[in-house]
Amino acid sequence: MFSPIIEKILLRYNRLISSNENKHEPLISVIIATYNRGSILCDRTIPAILNQTYCNFEIIIVGDKVADNTEELISQNKDPRIKFKNLEQRTKYPVDPIDRWMVAGATPRNVALYMAKGDWIYTISDDDILLPDCFEKMVRFALSNDVESISANYLSYTEDGEKVFKAEDVERQLRIYMTGIPAWMYKSRLKFFKWNLNSWRKSWNRPSDYDLQHRMKNAGVTMGYLDELVAISPLVEGTNLTGSKAALHLNKLNKY
Repeated sequence: MFSPIIEKILLRYNRLISSNENKHEPLISVIIATYNRGSILCDRTIPAILNQTYCNFEIIIVGDKVADNTEELISQNKDPRIKFKNLEQRTKYPVDPIDRWMVAGATPRNVALYMAKGDWIYTISDDDILLPDCFEKMVRFALSNDVESISANYLSYTEDGEKVFKAEDVERQLRIYMTGIPAWMYKSRLKFFKWNLNSWRKSWNRPSDYDLQHRMKNAGVTMGYLDELVAISPLVEGTNLTGSKAALHLNKLNKY
């Protein structure tokens, strides 16, 4: 991960050499980090991507040394847009389950960034569901507004039931007018912004997706916000919870 000053310099440099971008029907690289959730990934997440009304995309899935049948299940889908790589070594995460949740998937996502060939990067979790017109809406907004990063709304769950997360919800806590996974897309020329495996050590803004967004903002990335629903972040399978609370529950069951 580069220093803030270097990130600003790299942003300016990459803007100068980005003339090869497809500005009419850009290729979207969908990045998914996964760990032992092959069934959910193949039954829920991948089908929702393949069902998009916008078809110019690739799916890059990187396993954090998965030990289940993820690779076998993925191989049953013959769509050439799907690519899978399994890391030879499991990432060393913090012992504390909350700290681990803050940065889970950082290393596989960085590997997937290296593999990505698209004009845009769209990162989601291995259990997220994209609505059928997600890519179409995001691309249309991004091209019309000439932004480098775009986020939209997503449906998630809290103790009080369903909730649509909007940029206002994040801004109140994290001082950035964006949402996060699974409703966020940015130009591939920003791939030098790496996921921070150590963001859990910070005193605030600790989740790695918000850490990444905040660093982009500080570097001067132009950001847009689409006030429309594009994705769903379901309850974590095996729990009636989401986010850090689900991580704590699974940790007690030795499944996290």
